[in-house]
Amino acid sequence: MRKKPVDPNKPVGEMTRVEDFLPPPGKLAVPEKTVKITIALNESSVDFFKHQAREHHTKYQKMIRELVDIYATQYSRSGR
Repeated sequence: MRKKPVDPNKPVGEMTRVEDFLPPPGKLAVPEKTVKITIALNESSVDFFKHQAREHHTKYQKMIRELVDIYATQYSRSGR
């Protein structure tokens, strides 16, 4: 019997389900006290957030800030 060719678009090996803790882009616009920093991001990432911000009538910086806050909160609680 012949082996099927491996599909490069499919995962190989054992998979583990990870809980999706990130909100959709529309929920990344919550006002809060901020601290100014300078950060360099990939152009494609900034373009994504700018596009999503236009669709949801908000600012892309707020969306990025909320995403970072959620990430930090998730991993602060889990003790990782």
